[in-house]
Amino acid sequence: MSDEASFDRLTAYIEENLGFATSHYNDSYLQRRFSSRMRRTGSDDYAEYLEHLRDDPDEERELLDTLSINVTGFFRNPDVWEGIRSVLRRLSEDCDRIHAWSAACADGREPYSLAMLGLDDPRTAGDKLSVLATDINQAALDDAAAGVYENTRTIDVGEQLTFLSNYHRYVDQTDDRFELRDPVKEMVAFERHDLINDEPKSGFDLVVCRNLFIYIDNEYKESMLQTIAESLRPGGYLVIGKAETIPPGVKSEFTILDGRLRIYRRQ
Repeated sequence: MSDEASFDRLTAYIEENLGFATSHYNDSYLQRRFSSRMRRTGSDDYAEYLEHLRDDPDEERELLDTLSINVTGFFRNPDVWEGIRSVLRRLSEDCDRIHAWSAACADGREPYSLAMLGLDDPRTAGDKLSVLATDINQAALDDAAAGVYENTRTIDVGEQLTFLSNYHRYVDQTDDRFELRDPVKEMVAFERHDLINDEPKSGFDLVVCRNLFIYIDNEYKESMLQTIAESLRPGGYLVIGKAETIPPGVKSEFTILDGRLRIYRRQ
């Protein structure tokens, strides 16, 4: 069997049996993630890895965790967060409550960043802000809800948090361990949601969904962004990744607030 045919059999198995929509993702992205698990399991090719996957429920969980988009950080791209700060200030002036959605939130650092920014900025009414954080990976959501993060060889959590003038107001630090304090955690609710297959939400003032669409095939981006558009109230705001664009089919749903920072407003 050709390598291409084996790849197709593997993706079909994952979609049909594990509920992960491989057909919506770029092949190059899937190949990188499969290769990572193949190295870990000692599988020489896609066919051998598929056999291993069928026989090992633990590997199913490991693969789903690997496939979930999990590249994130506190206040990633600080210039974008200055733009989000401006949005939160506008919303504080206009809304009795601010409902924000962090979609594809990975390990929770993005929604917690939203919560801390709301509490920290004197022109944002933090007590008005609530954040829904969603992802397709339930294990990641469970970890995120604990609000505990640690430094690694490649990640300095404290450095990420220096976007705030005094992050210790919101985080308890013990050596390399950082735990969000209760007032921050209480602002964020975690829930499983699949932008590809699940229904839209409703009534959000702000949706932040950054650096997911660069992994998605073009033909599926439009339907996912339509789901987001339907989840925003008229006049609500959308923030996507700096390398991402709004597909032509949904451009009419939004006006550009800041093209460089990829901040849009719902028509």
